[in-house]
Amino acid sequence: RSVGGLPPHIVGSFENPVGFQQAASGSYYVFDRRGHAVYTVDAGRTRAQKIVEIGGEEGRIIQPTGFDVSRDGRIVVADVPRLQQRVQTFDAQGARLSGFFLPGQPAARVTIGNLMLNGAGSIQHTGSTLLISHPESGALFTEYSPGGYAQRSIGSLRSTGFEDDRELHVAMNAGLPLVDPTGGFFFVFITGTPLIRKYDSAGTLLFERHIEGRELDDYLAAQPKRWPRRQVQDKVVPFVTPSILAAAVSNRGELWISFSVPFTYVYDRDGDKIRTVQFHAAGLFSPTSLSFSPDGRLLVTPGCYEFDPR
Repeated sequence: RSVGGLPPHIVGSFENPVGFQQAASGSYYVFDRRGHAVYTVDAGRTRAQKIVEIGGEEGRIIQPTGFDVSRDGRIVVADVPRLQQRVQTFDAQGARLSGFFLPGQPAARVTIGNLMLNGAGSIQHTGSTLLISHPESGALFTEYSPGGYAQRSIGSLRSTGFEDDRELHVAMNAGLPLVDPTGGFFFVFITGTPLIRKYDSAGTLLFERHIEGRELDDYLAAQPKRWPRRQVQDKVVPFVTPSILAAAVSNRGELWISFSVPFTYVYDRDGDKIRTVQFHAAGLFSPTSLSFSPDGRLLVTPGCYEFDPR
């Protein structure tokens, strides 16, 4: 059960908070997708201040899809001005530091509600570089400099059974690249058959684990074999809903994975499942984002709650 979080009068000022993180300074950051904004909340949780505003020009955000915060408070936001995927980095006060556009469009959309989880929506800040799920390139994820230079690609695509449908094959390789603070990276496949891969810091595959549990059996058995398609600009692409909504790695290297059904699995550094968790606040819910504070508390949306992961 929740042990705290932002007070209701602050949470009530956000339209749709889908990201909640804390920097080493103690300041909290909230990503309000529907409000096209980023807020900071002081360490005492007494007031919220909007530091990134709506807009398509540089230094503002429009139709945002992804968000992350480094330990020193640098913020990265992915958005879509003029139907182009853009990535911008801001300092702790919301001043723009750098930005770039990603080439092309995602080959398929992985969506929950109106939030796109693949492409730039999967972005994570490593502290010095940015990780983005990019299966369109033939690799699982790409590491970029803050200025947009692609430094390396990591991970080969998995077999999906949809290789004759490129867009759907790419969608089934979408996922969340995650930094392990104890070393290396996790990659969590968020569509199709849930799967975990672990890579070392050089990008070498260490292991692969299937995500299984009786809590997921009925949900996964009901997954469609064909997905609806929609027009995006001049292309018709599949729109795929994920089985996994959020994932994060604790300071001890434990991987937490939240599903569309209200269960969260916890895996140790070797990829073995060690816990099954359910979150309760105003009621039972499935987290749409997970992050760990510098002192190890688990921060969750919706609701901007805090939990003791022990």
